[in-house]
Amino acid sequence: VNCAHYYLLPQKKNRVPNQRMALKPENFEWSLPVPSVKELAIQRLETVPPRYLRDDVDYPITAPSDPSSPSIPLIDMSKLANPEFQESELQKLHTACKDWGVFQLINHGVSNDLLSNMKKQIHEFFNLALQEKQRYAQKPGSLEGFGQAFVVSEEQKLEWCDMIFLKTLPILNRNMNFWPHDPQEFRVTLENYSEDMRRVTVSILDFMAMALRIEAQNFSEAFQDGKYDVRMNCYPPCPQPERVIGISPHADNSGITLLLDCGDTPGLQFRKDGHWVFAEPTANAIIVNMGHIIEIMSNGIYKAPEH
Repeated sequence: VNCAHYYLLPQKKNRVPNQRMALKPENFEWSLPVPSVKELAIQRLETVPPRYLRDDVDYPITAPSDPSSPSIPLIDMSKLANPEFQESELQKLHTACKDWGVFQLINHGVSNDLLSNMKKQIHEFFNLALQEKQRYAQKPGSLEGFGQAFVVSEEQKLEWCDMIFLKTLPILNRNMNFWPHDPQEFRVTLENYSEDMRRVTVSILDFMAMALRIEAQNFSEAFQDGKYDVRMNCYPPCPQPERVIGISPHADNSGITLLLDCGDTPGLQFRKDGHWVFAEPTANAIIVNMGHIIEIMSNGIYKAPEH
């Protein structure tokens, strides 16, 4: 399953990356190079290399489409914008952010064609030959580019995932050396997608402020010109899927994350009341989850969920 993750962070000072060409990063601004998981999958291995075995991880105990499992809330943005339905939908939004920290957003105004094209570009990029993808490989001192995130030692366990991480907004933050030329439409599609995600994000923050009964402008203005990054993940087939993990359980340190699921196989999970709940794919929906910054800005009312 390919999944695009869209991260938003309010403006902050850039930390100075480690300038030494050390084998071990001294911060999380960059990552050690590791083998491509997709290339491992192509080899049709019978067993997973030891560094990818994650017997230390608490795996889900419910299966996708389990009728006994609760469902992630569904929020309709068109109702949030409609005075006739706004109050009831704001209450649903408030409950979702307070009790779950995540919801699926429909009727968000981003065109289905753009979402479909973004998914197409992601699939085509990860299907390129490894030599082509490595033209955009991460370099010491930066997480940007193709590789894997937060690998800080040669001994640590690895995630069954390839990724490409890019800074998209503001435009001055972009390092176009990491933006793929192939697929041909990748750059323009990502640029349009980024602008639409910013618009949706600011709208969501305005509605959250209304739900919290606080001044909307004060709540959302930091995100209008904030930093927007995108992480695109590829989870190839695995011979031992029950013993690996795509991304280690975590809560986001960012403000808010918008996720676009590029497949129809449930993989993303959120922890709710001590149990893992699958985010069942909903056609053309965007999954919205809170980060720690929103948890702080809401005075702890809205939660940054583990996922």
